[in-house]
Amino acid sequence: MRYGAAMDWIDGEYVISDDKRRLNLEEVCRLLGDTYWAKGRPQSVIERSVANSICFGVYFQGTQVGFARAVTDGATFTWIADVIVSPDHRGKGLGKWLMKCVLEHPELQNGKQVLRTLDAHGLYEKFGFERMEFMLRKPPGEF
Repeated sequence: MRYGAAMDWIDGEYVISDDKRRLNLEEVCRLLGDTYWAKGRPQSVIERSVANSICFGVYFQGTQVGFARAVTDGATFTWIADVIVSPDHRGKGLGKWLMKCVLEHPELQNGKQVLRTLDAHGLYEKFGFERMEFMLRKPPGEF
């Protein structure tokens, strides 16, 4: 569902890009493997999720240091997932900048934007997200 050319946002030596060709899938797997929400997620599942999402890579001097993805129907909702910045690059505002780029992306301007997290509520509330208690049913055998 790409409507235009890849987009890049630049701030000094950091770049955020929605160009999937730039993603380092090994690094995405490594970053996600260190999280509570994706620990144990098979690489094949990560690859499929990337293929079916609008993805954002964060790069420092050409090396990937962050990732986020958005799943959308293009009309009524966007689910923001897997927002992560490498520990070595945290505390520099990259998470805020990454969320700003995701939320302003032209292909994601469609109704409700949703994300689920157990932490970092302060970061996401700054972008208008509200805490809600709900349960998601996990398919049998899901990690």
